[in-house]
Amino acid sequence: MPGGVAHHAHVTLDGRAGLVEAGKGHVDVAAALEARAYAAVINTAAYTAVDKAESEVAAAWRLNALAPAILAAETKRRAIPLVHVSTDYVFDGSGEGFYAPDAPVNPQSVYGASKAAGEMAVRSANPRHVIVRTAWVVSPHRGNFVKTMLRLANEREQLTVVDDQHGCPTSAADLAGALAAIALRMAGDERAPTGTVHCVNDGATTWCDFARAIVAGSARRGGRSVPVEGIPTAAYPTPARRPANSRLSTQSLTNAYGLAPRGWEAALDDILDRLVGPVRSH
Repeated sequence: MPGGVAHHAHVTLDGRAGLVEAGKGHVDVAAALEARAYAAVINTAAYTAVDKAESEVAAAWRLNALAPAILAAETKRRAIPLVHVSTDYVFDGSGEGFYAPDAPVNPQSVYGASKAAGEMAVRSANPRHVIVRTAWVVSPHRGNFVKTMLRLANEREQLTVVDDQHGCPTSAADLAGALAAIALRMAGDERAPTGTVHCVNDGATTWCDFARAIVAGSARRGGRSVPVEGIPTAAYPTPARRPANSRLSTQSLTNAYGLAPRGWEAALDDILDRLVGPVRSH
């Protein structure tokens, strides 16, 4: 999972529930579940190399569809609730406004199709599940958009970023906190809500405006400031088609679990504090 969600989930759970990265390497799911008595399981594993998946179809489907199917069946056999992370790429991005969890899926890439299949497998195999779709995950850890923009701002005189793709940035730490809260609730309450929810930070932006916010935030902390020019998606072709609209509604998350994610700007500030340092006073 991009952005270091697993790292944050391990920290957040702090031993109170189990996090199994099904399909990571050659994990024997059954053996992992037998190793200890899990009250709930969170699956954060995914093949997330979106463009590479177009040429590595089998690998993407193995990790994004087959592994969740096995994990769902094994957790069902042991009466363990399963929290499974999915993606905005299950949508085609042609819709208006914010996608609700029950909006029709129509993936346009191998990655999106494999993740949609993983969702179907989880729903079919383990009734006690929550599928948590997220998008645009960023963090101080591992490779992600924030770290890339900070690096490029130090290397180039100007950045060019697509300005016609809309979405909701998501802090990996905030996502991990939500995953932990859902898992712990399911572990302690057999009547806890099941189904599909969305978890992203509040608000929406474009990749270009997100990049501008990153560079501006870094500059307030003493980082290098460079202009960010918007370009259309057509000017930056990629093997996998990106959704033009990745905005996800979190109302279902609030209704089911009482969780209301904070704004993405505040989450970004926390990440920049870690990566660049505190805001400098003038």
